[in-house]
Amino acid sequence: MTDAPCELSIVLPARNEAPALERLLPVLRERFPQAQVIVVNDGSTDDTAALCARHGVQEVRHRYSVGNGGAIKSGARAAHGEVIVFMDADGQHDPADIPRLLTRLNEGFDMVVGARDATSQASVGRSLANRLYNRIANYMTGQKIADLTSGFRAVRAEKFREFLFLLPNGFSYPTSITMAFFRAGYAVAYEPIVAARRTGSSHIRPLRDGARFLLIIFRVATLYSPLKIFAPLSGLSFAAGLLNYVYTYATDGRFTNASAVLFTTAVVVFLMGLISEQITTLLYATAARERTDAVRR
Repeated sequence: MTDAPCELSIVLPARNEAPALERLLPVLRERFPQAQVIVVNDGSTDDTAALCARHGVQEVRHRYSVGNGGAIKSGARAAHGEVIVFMDADGQHDPADIPRLLTRLNEGFDMVVGARDATSQASVGRSLANRLYNRIANYMTGQKIADLTSGFRAVRAEKFREFLFLLPNGFSYPTSITMAFFRAGYAVAYEPIVAARRTGSSHIRPLRDGARFLLIIFRVATLYSPLKIFAPLSGLSFAAGLLNYVYTYATDGRFTNASAVLFTTAVVVFLMGLISEQITTLLYATAARERTDAVRR
């Protein structure tokens, strides 16, 4: 694979996905012969490296696994194309859907996400969790978000790289980049897709990763508008304190410690949200400044 720039780069983060790559890579090379195909080998112990050499695709190798998000960042840095398509290496995403994503991108969008339908979810639990994430993201952004956690997306490379410093190394990278694009005012579209069952077993374990996915909700808040989460919580605490005060004053004629704790909690939670809002603003100001400096250079 040459280092000459090309219009399209396709990035596949992979950890021990050789059986799926064996079928996927020939299809990508046939359908997109001019594209730069990058497999980010995230510490695989199978034949991933040999498959990349056999099919003439570029391999970016991690000596040990750093996570899905870390692999995405490595792929984005290695990509030469003006447009990057990210897709899973486990056989869930159909290369035939890529042209549809690119068509929507050419309509003026900055990122197009392949939105899975209800039949594409791996389990009932995962489906319910994704619906919850989507609803929270809808509330935070005021936009219709069809699939917050999909790993199949086409992006404008320059804009995607602005937010590499915000992306975690784990599985919540799709959430982070989606919220970052909305916060920056970039146009995001959703294209319906049907995702197949993955080849092999998933690297996600519900018990082990449940807490991590719960943190996605807080990432949504901190990456967009923390006060939208903290302010209602503060209001609830204040209302509870006020009701408790009214009740205790009416029955005992006094102001209780419980009311004091609830009022104090309301103030502390609100101030935490205010500080988080300022930190979020600074993060995006940093990204905007780096973008301006890059343009000037």
